[in-house]
Amino acid sequence: MSTTPAPLTVAIRRSWDASRYLFIGIPIALLAYVGTFLVVAALMFAAVIIGLPALPEAAKVLRRFAEFERRRAAARLGVPFTPTPYPPLDGGELSERVRRVLTDPTVWRDALWLPIQALMGNALGYLTMVLWPVGLLVDGAALPVVHLLDRRAADEYGTPLPARRGWVLRWHSVLADLSASWTRSLLTSSPSTALADRIAQLTESRAGAVEAHGAELRRIERDLHDGAQARIVALSMRIGLAKQLLDRDPAAARIRLDEAQDGAEAALAELRHVVRGIHPPVLTDRGLAGAVRALAADVSVPVTAELDGVEDGRRLPAAIEAAAYFVIAEALTNISKHSGATAATVRIDRTPGTLRVAIGDDGHGGADERAGSGLVGIRRRIAALDGTTRINSPTGGPTHIEVELPCGS
Repeated sequence: MSTTPAPLTVAIRRSWDASRYLFIGIPIALLAYVGTFLVVAALMFAAVIIGLPALPEAAKVLRRFAEFERRRAAARLGVPFTPTPYPPLDGGELSERVRRVLTDPTVWRDALWLPIQALMGNALGYLTMVLWPVGLLVDGAALPVVHLLDRRAADEYGTPLPARRGWVLRWHSVLADLSASWTRSLLTSSPSTALADRIAQLTESRAGAVEAHGAELRRIERDLHDGAQARIVALSMRIGLAKQLLDRDPAAARIRLDEAQDGAEAALAELRHVVRGIHPPVLTDRGLAGAVRALAADVSVPVTAELDGVEDGRRLPAAIEAAAYFVIAEALTNISKHSGATAATVRIDRTPGTLRVAIGDDGHGGADERAGSGLVGIRRRIAALDGTTRINSPTGGPTHIEVELPCGS
């Protein structure tokens, strides 16, 4: 049995938990110090044009750094962590990506946090070191005496033992909570700013959804006009010729009717193709897992499918299933036609409230949203459902596409 008084043991344990948070803040502060100069340098180079390509990449690094600290502060304060909805920086023209960086208030807030963290993180970390020997000396001597007096009073008067946290060691928890609180306040948008950001995102996604919807309607109209409608017109003409020939040349009329039957079957095939483009029957009949396996079997590249959470019979909302299906279909089509890959993977992960779809290949990469490869359509389709899209396809490969969709279950 430990001879260390219980109040001192508790005080040391709480102080150590808080100190770990503050000690980790020291290297983070050093990185923030370096990051401050890198952000300034990136802005200076961007001002003279030559550094513009580096600006979105620097913003991505800053985002990951700030998001890590948000997660750490939320864990310290015991509050839920919600990922920050940054605007995408992976696709589009360079000028558009630079505009997103420079007009995103979250990026500027993250950049402002860097010099503050560089100063405060170091100061609080070193202050923690100074408090430890003082706390062990003061609380180590005082807490046992106070604990003894508390126990004597409890035995004599029947009062409960008070919870003692020490006089000096308790400041570690105070400093850690202070650090986490100001970090969270600096790196979290105010309600009005968050609302404005959300409105801007929804406006952009709505515009993309309207454009994607218009493009889809034009595609359906074109498919009907050039395919099924043309075949039905030809079918009508053959039936008309057969009626004219029926009395004087029944054999020729039979030939025209046979041609009309072939045309009717071809028109039905065209209509089925158009219907599959709107909502594939295989998706309705077999669900997302069966539809994805059917897609994987139809492409020329070997595909490994890992379908977690969608093979247990629980169906997703129809719009979510359709979006995931068309994303996978478009990606596999691109892989088969353009990537030169020898293998591809499709991974679906269903968690409470989120559906994640990842498609990858070992091809030569270099997929460009501006080249009409269907990637813009993927991004717009997912944005219309309030999802996110990440596309990484460096020259030389590999290509990796990941989308997240809210599924409400």
